[in-house]
Amino acid sequence: MSQWKQIQQLEMRLLEQVDYLYDDNFPMDIRQGLANWIEAQDWDTAADEDSAAAVLFFSLLSQLEAALSREHNFLQRHNMKIIQQQLQGKYANNPAAMARVISNCLNEERRILSTACMQQQKSLQNSVALERHKNMDHRIGMIRTSVQMMDQGVKYIENMQDDFDFRYKTLQSRDPSERNSEFMKQEVTILQEILNRLDFKRKEILSKLAMVIQEIDDLMNSQLDAALRDWKRDQQMAAIGRPLLTSLDQLQTWFTLTAQSLFQVKRQLDKLGELVLKVTYESDPIPVQKPQMDERVHYLIYHIVKSSFVVEKQPCMSTHPQKPLVIKTGVQFATKVRLLVQLPAVDYQIKVRTTFDKDLPPGRVTRQFFIVTNPMKVMDIEDYSNGCLSVDFRHGLKEKKSGNATKSNESLLSVTEELHSLSFEAHFTMQGLNIDLETCSLPLVVISNVSQMPGAWASIMWYNLLNQQPQNLAYFSSPTRATWAQLSEVLSWQFCTNSVQGLNKDQLDMLGEKLLGQHFSNSDHIHWSKFSKENIPGKPFSFWTWLDSILELIRKHLLPVWNENYIMGFVSKDMERALLREKKSGTFLLRFSESHLGGITFTWVQHGDDGEATFNSVEPYTKSRLNALHFPDIIRDYKVISDGVVPKNPLKFLYPDIPKDEAFGQLYNNLPSKGTTFSSKRCLTDVGQSLISFVSNFQPTHTYRPP
Repeated sequence: MSQWKQIQQLEMRLLEQVDYLYDDNFPMDIRQGLANWIEAQDWDTAADEDSAAAVLFFSLLSQLEAALSREHNFLQRHNMKIIQQQLQGKYANNPAAMARVISNCLNEERRILSTACMQQQKSLQNSVALERHKNMDHRIGMIRTSVQMMDQGVKYIENMQDDFDFRYKTLQSRDPSERNSEFMKQEVTILQEILNRLDFKRKEILSKLAMVIQEIDDLMNSQLDAALRDWKRDQQMAAIGRPLLTSLDQLQTWFTLTAQSLFQVKRQLDKLGELVLKVTYESDPIPVQKPQMDERVHYLIYHIVKSSFVVEKQPCMSTHPQKPLVIKTGVQFATKVRLLVQLPAVDYQIKVRTTFDKDLPPGRVTRQFFIVTNPMKVMDIEDYSNGCLSVDFRHGLKEKKSGNATKSNESLLSVTEELHSLSFEAHFTMQGLNIDLETCSLPLVVISNVSQMPGAWASIMWYNLLNQQPQNLAYFSSPTRATWAQLSEVLSWQFCTNSVQGLNKDQLDMLGEKLLGQHFSNSDHIHWSKFSKENIPGKPFSFWTWLDSILELIRKHLLPVWNENYIMGFVSKDMERALLREKKSGTFLLRFSESHLGGITFTWVQHGDDGEATFNSVEPYTKSRLNALHFPDIIRDYKVISDGVVPKNPLKFLYPDIPKDEAFGQLYNNLPSKGTTFSSKRCLTDVGQSLISFVSNFQPTHTYRPP
């Protein structure tokens, strides 16, 4: 199916976005009439190559001419002639501009289609998840109904047995001389009938118990354990920025209801054991079948309680809430464990002990740490958790000093690649069952200086994206590679975590090109070193170090501007010029510097009397400069002067055509700076105004290369 046909099947909300793409520069009539031909051409190449653009321009005119000859509707022919004349007048001298317009429209169409596809997939996933939840609720409900009905069955057996016991003891108390009487014979017959019915009911209840136990076993193995694994994987991905998809409260409900059914079955088996002590007989089924059932139920109870012991909140420092699992020595971090099963009353308090690096791989010599706070706390019931037990920890770490430690091959990893773990253990006795609880955090990275934070967070992202093993602490000895499709999604999450604005397809494509080169694809693989350790060619920093510095710049200095989607951000210099070339003088766009860590710059276009476009860029503003400056005010107050020329602000329209004050007006500080100008020789400021940077070596006739 052609792209245009797919577009026409979109819902109205998305069709309105498509409608916005088309105007006099590229009328929708052409897109409709020449859909297949347009989609078959390489407009991206033509946008950069004048010769290819010229060929496509004249081919488009020929296609229009052919369409005109086939059109019999007079009004439609009239409209097509007008469009043809407009295109010739607009693009005859600049066919590359037409190629860029069409290329942008097709790329935006693909983005809109991709958005629609993702929404459909999400809707399907939600539908599948809802169906799975309904199925789980139904199965657990059926099990609980069956177990409750067996309570009545056990009670019926108990009443029948009491009747038998009373009649039997009454008969035993009779005078021995009456034993051969007709009445005594009738009583013996009645007792035998009751015993036969009792035997039948005991076999029946044992059969039902066996079926319920098997149903619970199947539920736990096929669905409950899988749901827990899905939640743990979801928690892994949420730790690196993806929105949490599953609810721990829902999981807690399923675990608790299933455990309550098991406890009820255990009580029923215990009750049957008590009944046997009062009345038993030859071929009694309870002594034969009950031991195996007891063993199976005890195992299932042990398993469900043990597996319900989870880390609800992964270790995280309050100073860096967006970067959990990175711990700095000497800084307190918080974590929380929870028991999903609501337990019957226990005999004593459940004490949880925390241990650091309990399960380090044997022979691995690395930095060693110890917990400086109390490692043990008692679990408590939280009202909002429906009676389940949990405990919050506040811990700090300190490194053990060892003067004679030697390093193995594994420990040659950098500090930020060393993975550690935090373990939690508890033991308690409940209804005669000894239960050991143990769980552990996701792997941690321990740093001693905040400068190590970017590298540590890169390790956490990479591990949790690609590794579902909870404790593969030697992972970075041989890390796996990521596809661009996987990595690009995580990178967009980082921007969503630090703001409300993620990355769009164009921005991600630019990042993919920077990391993988031109003509990359979603299936291309990226090695860990290329992402985090190797420097970008020609630069003294790695790809991730560069990107992380931009995230910090946004979070500390550019958040309102970024959230308004005013920063194009990631755009190549060639694309920057292509976008600005046809715009009005004074049109500017904001992008992040490729040569400075954590820098933002802006470039504007000016057209001379001959129509020639020149591009002017400023030296990037980094966090050190923005500590004293408010970025929207820089845009508002920016002025350039040259010898003998009155200072003026060259910035008029934010790309594509938004008046500057309309875009940034609400973000300005209340008091504008007065008399601030920017010179090629010096920066003039009034007393009390902050120093604002200027255009380096600005000359009105000079074309600037963006930094």
